[in-house]
Amino acid sequence: MAKGPKKLDWLRGYASIYMVFLYAPVILLPIFAFNNSTVIAFPLKGFTTEWFSSLMDNSALHDALGNSMIVAVSTAMISTLLGAFAARAGVRYRFPAKRGIMGLILLPLVLPEIIIAVSLLVLLMRLGMSLSLWTVIAGHVLVCVPFSIAVLNSAFAGLDQSLEEASFDLGETSWGTFKRVTFPLILPGVISSLLITFTISLDEFIIAFFLTGTDVTLPVYIWSQLRFPAKLPGVMALGTLLLLLSITLLIVAEFFRRRSAQRRGLDASTTEGLI
Repeated sequence: MAKGPKKLDWLRGYASIYMVFLYAPVILLPIFAFNNSTVIAFPLKGFTTEWFSSLMDNSALHDALGNSMIVAVSTAMISTLLGAFAARAGVRYRFPAKRGIMGLILLPLVLPEIIIAVSLLVLLMRLGMSLSLWTVIAGHVLVCVPFSIAVLNSAFAGLDQSLEEASFDLGETSWGTFKRVTFPLILPGVISSLLITFTISLDEFIIAFFLTGTDVTLPVYIWSQLRFPAKLPGVMALGTLLLLLSITLLIVAEFFRRRSAQRRGLDASTTEGLI
């Protein structure tokens, strides 16, 4: 009878150690960002906000941030649009090789990003295309569409089809039905998809590193700064701001996911039905 509690204690201990190992670097990031020293080590020298202030005068950082915003916003909009098409087709319609086609679309979820990046680079070079922000957007869309489909699948699966049929019966057009009935009901899922794909694109490094041209994105810029020890505190400060932004976006995305689940009467505390 004692084996049950002992096993439970062991699992709790394992989970605690795992969480500490996983999140310790994240906790150390803001600590060193406020440290009054260019050396990233203990003991701390003192408290300062100098590294955050220096970010305001860094024109190269501003350019990289602007490039990342262009890429992330474009990726989020295109990925959500394509994800909506694929999710609706997958939920509502039957067509030949449906499982195979949907599996192919979701394949980037399980492929290593380094393989995707190198393959896209080789393809673009063979086609004679120059590297730019548009090639980065294309790579990010390829990676983000499966995440959008995973979110929007749940939104379309929980949509009562009889509401659309009632709209048609009342003489509404297909576009009018989508605008007045379908879209408002799946809006929480759309917003969640936009936020998640935006966050993934903003943080993505490997594909951007291989496919970017002269206009680097923010993660590539951060990587370039890691070679200079004197730049590390500024990178820590920038990383802290990005961490707060990512957490905020994910919290907002989770809020809309739970709101969408509650509208359909599902258990909002689980992720069942997303994938």
